Amino acid sequence: MSTALIPGSFDPITLGHLDVITRISQRFTRVVVAVMTNDMHKYVPGTPEKHYMFTEEERTELARLSCAHLPNVEVISATGRLIDLVDRLGCDVIVKGVRNAVDFAYEQEHALYNRAHNPRAETLYLPADPAFDGVSSTLAREKMMAGEDLSGILPERVMQWINAHKRA
Repeated sequence: MSTALIPGSFDPITLGHLDVITRISQRFTRVVVAVMTNDMHKYVPGTPEKHYMFTEEERTELARLSCAHLPNVEVISATGRLIDLVDRLGCDVIVKGVRNAVDFAYEQEHALYNRAHNPRAETLYLPADPAFDGVSSTLAREKMMAGEDLSGILPERVMQWINAHKRA
């Protein structure tokens, strides 16, 4: 059985994230989407602490709602080091979607760190579908705070949840 791990903060999960998850779910037997809480400040001095719009529980629920139609996708929440999660889950590969050279450079730095500290922690990069080049969680949060339309950025189930919980 081959297992792909797709980690991220998913604050919130976007159509771009869902596209990567869907495409990978067609190529691996099992896909684990890990809603991570970035706590690298605990491990790497000088790393700033990350702040989220949605709680860990909310981010996990939004990811579960978005992936409910994908039978081989499991959504979990996780803290700690990604390299330890790879071993705990028995993953074959970490998958990261990249939109551009900036994303690639950022992810490459993390991939090199991960592999240096755990040889099993190989990273597979999946180029973003051009339709989602401009889609990001940051853009979604900015539009939410401005009360703007989130169509084309967030999955329908996420928009429904946000509207039901008066977060937009």
